[in-house]
Amino acid sequence: MTILNARSAGLALLLAGLAPLLAGCNEPKKAVAAEQVVESEVSVVSVRPQLRALIRELPGRIAPTRVADVRPRVSGIVVERLFRQGAEVKAGEPLYRIDPKPFEVELQASDAALEKATAAYDLAAQHATRIATLAGQKAVSEAENEKAVGAMRQAAAEIAGRRADVARAKLNLDYATIRAPISGIIGAALVSEGALVVQNENVNLASIQQLDPIYADFTQSVSELNTLRRAFDSGELDRIAPGAAKIRLVLDDGTHYPLPGKLLFSDAKVDAFTGQVTLRGEFPNPKRELLPGMYVRVEIEQGIDTDSISVPQQAVQRNGGGGSEVFVVKDDGRIATQVVRVGAVQDGQWFVTEGLKGGEKVVVEGFQKFVPGDKVKPLSWAAASAPGGSAPPGDTQTTQAKP
Repeated sequence: MTILNARSAGLALLLAGLAPLLAGCNEPKKAVAAEQVVESEVSVVSVRPQLRALIRELPGRIAPTRVADVRPRVSGIVVERLFRQGAEVKAGEPLYRIDPKPFEVELQASDAALEKATAAYDLAAQHATRIATLAGQKAVSEAENEKAVGAMRQAAAEIAGRRADVARAKLNLDYATIRAPISGIIGAALVSEGALVVQNENVNLASIQQLDPIYADFTQSVSELNTLRRAFDSGELDRIAPGAAKIRLVLDDGTHYPLPGKLLFSDAKVDAFTGQVTLRGEFPNPKRELLPGMYVRVEIEQGIDTDSISVPQQAVQRNGGGGSEVFVVKDDGRIATQVVRVGAVQDGQWFVTEGLKGGEKVVVEGFQKFVPGDKVKPLSWAAASAPGGSAPPGDTQTTQAKP
């Protein structure tokens, strides 16, 4: 019994000595648990309704405002080309010269015929005067007088015909110099010196395109136009005053053309094959940067939303069903998932048509730090993170969440 008691007393002493060590093993677990309750920092934007123009980006191509084909108006041999290919020409500027000698000879012949007709008229007029005098003295019959007057009138008509021949000959001589019908950029010369050109033949000598101003033809689906029209009718969007709509061009490298344009018209018919409606804008092109056939994208203001709500693109997530959702920070600081309906993207911002209201805080950055239901510490999204370096709508603070 003495040995058993001694062993029990030793075991009790051993357990008493290990108790502080065993208690110390629980302290790291408590520290880890304390660290887990630290609130994660996330970047948020406070959304608010605001006035915003609805801008659509549509595909288009550049087209010249006017195109003219240079064609001969008289037949002959080309003896000289007077323009530099690819240069700018003015309306009326000489481009080609056809051999003028045949037309000069024709003009001389017409002048001679006119002089002959004038002499014949003088004789007829003198004869008519003499016959009229004799008829007054009853020396000749009235029939002779009438015949003399008719001959004088025929001679006058002959003069008029010969004058028309002279005018035609001068016109043909002038047409021997082929001139630019419009101002613009002239293309390649399609004939050379020594070539025979024929009047009214369907052959071009060159083409001229007017490039300043210049057109941008672009298309939009009729379904989008109908949706826009219904939004106007329901009051969701306000119409832009005629002539006040702004149009901008986005070039193929993504840069904006510096000069704005104006909308000219929207076609009154729908393409039966594509379901598209053609629209046309006009842009100044003083430096000839825009050339016919260039592919561009056209940004056009089509309406004004007086109470639009928008969020940065990265704030919108896709759920398992393919819908759109955002994470919002509730008043108690906890994260909640909110389903939204989005419209168009503009300047890096999604238009939210349903699911958000003014004053709600939407998470923009820090998604990896939480799951729905967690409590977080919201910080305003920094201006440096916003598209174009500008603060998001309704956000005036510049504190960024820690990574």
